[in-house]
Amino acid sequence: MQEEIIIAGFGGQGVLSMGQILCYSGVMENKEVSWMPSYGPEMRGGTANCIAIISDVKISSPIVTKFDTVIALNQPSLDKFESAVKPGGLLIYEASTILNPPKRTDIDIIPIEAANEAAKLKNSKVMNMIVLGAFLQKKPILKMENIIEGIKKVLPERYHHLIPLNKQALERGMELAEKVGVTV
Repeated sequence: MQEEIIIAGFGGQGVLSMGQILCYSGVMENKEVSWMPSYGPEMRGGTANCIAIISDVKISSPIVTKFDTVIALNQPSLDKFESAVKPGGLLIYEASTILNPPKRTDIDIIPIEAANEAAKLKNSKVMNMIVLGAFLQKKPILKMENIIEGIKKVLPERYHHLIPLNKQALERGMELAEKVGVTV
């Protein structure tokens, strides 16, 4: 198993954290991992993306141009990376803010209204966990207990009281993705 993922959005949406959580979780399962962030000089509001690779075998290069999965959290990211999904791959996008949905027919596409769902949970910062839950529902490459441990490693300790909310957001994302019904 090797999963090559790019997660993209605006700074402040938890893009880099999602990749870190996946990689920490992979390490806990004795997988090979690679995490490569890319972001502008702005802390919030600029563009950000990261490549996360989770593999059962050695990773030859962290530089990838075609991905098994693209997770796009905003329109510019969707526009930029839709074409980077390998044929037969998966594209998950944050549907409540996307005006021009993806057009490809050779990939599985999962729209998730994560921003709206995060508002229902009364914390906009868990939007990324809803999307991550949707990804894990479609591609259960890592165990949930290790994802929770990954969250503990990524979140500063002063925010550990939010771990139950993050777990709830992951579970909500899984429920939403299950309803979409596309399985890769």
